[in-house]
Amino acid sequence: MTLVSLRRARVRYGPLEALHGLTLAAPGPGLTVLLGRNGSGRTTALRALAGTVPLSAGAVVWDGADITRTPAYERARRGLVLVPERRAVFGSLTVRENLELTAPDLSDALRAYPELEALLPRRVGTLSGGEQRMLALSRVLPARARVVLVDEPAQGMSPAVAARTYELLGGLDACVIVAEQRLPPGLRAVPGVLVYELRRGALAFGGEATELP
Repeated sequence: MTLVSLRRARVRYGPLEALHGLTLAAPGPGLTVLLGRNGSGRTTALRALAGTVPLSAGAVVWDGADITRTPAYERARRGLVLVPERRAVFGSLTVRENLELTAPDLSDALRAYPELEALLPRRVGTLSGGEQRMLALSRVLPARARVVLVDEPAQGMSPAVAARTYELLGGLDACVIVAEQRLPPGLRAVPGVLVYELRRGALAFGGEATELP
């Protein structure tokens, strides 16, 4: 089992502290959701796990080993993938070129999101926000990552595509952690989905989605 955790993690942006001693743990395979409004610290928590922002105190632990000082590129080499909310794809390249950067065989990506097939020759910068999210996520599927971190995976998607996206993420053999402003309706009744609600950089709730008030 893969287990990634933050332990009493603190992150500062200049004089402002974004995480105030946050502790949470995510198992794998499994789906964990970080909930919170803008400014709650959910995106910062993902970045801290990925190593793209440093901790001012506390630790990041993966499979029992402290990786706080392990650089982001080394975490990625070991199987950790971060899909940020913005700039997750290369806008100047075509959809096909973006996909081929991950794997020459496009079948997995197109099976997950058949909508992308008609867009293969298009420059990514001309796509809608939802189409860009589909592309960004489709690049993760063949990566066989051990930890997948996604900031607002369903942003800009139709309800049907958003539901399919969560089915895909929930079916990965990985520790999957997503950040959302609100819990997707389809997850509320799913047993085993962990939820951490953040408010102003601190933990307000931790438990299964079925336990949310």
